[in-house]
Amino acid sequence: MEKSANLSESVIFPKGGKIPEQYSKYFKGNSYLSMLVTGGDEFNCPVGNVTFEPGARNNWHKHPGGQILLVTGGCGYYQEEGKPAQELHPGDVVKIPPNVKHWHGAAPDSWLVHLSIETNVHAGPPEWLEPVSDEEYNKLR
Repeated sequence: MEKSANLSESVIFPKGGKIPEQYSKYFKGNSYLSMLVTGGDEFNCPVGNVTFEPGARNNWHKHPGGQILLVTGGCGYYQEEGKPAQELHPGDVVKIPPNVKHWHGAAPDSWLVHLSIETNVHAGPPEWLEPVSDEEYNKLR
């Protein structure tokens, strides 16, 4: 499949709706969320299928309990503060330790789909920080 192809109908889990309004201010571009496991159930480990349109990304942020990303489609980036960005491809697993400042999103010419697993959610909600600037993002091309 071409990198620029719309992956929304070609992956295992549903694309879901646009990121909820209360979180959309922490995203640039169009992103979608389908919650597969909610945080309020007995598993205490929210799992969401997140789909980013080309060029879409989230702000810098931290998860007090950590996060795991399982890339299922497309191409994108993950970056921790002070480190070079790494390209993301289907099959990649990113283990993000608690309180590590990071961001993730699609490449400019590709959709990105990943499962987001929040770990140790009892530690608290994500801390949303500043946007990834266009200048920072465009350096990755």
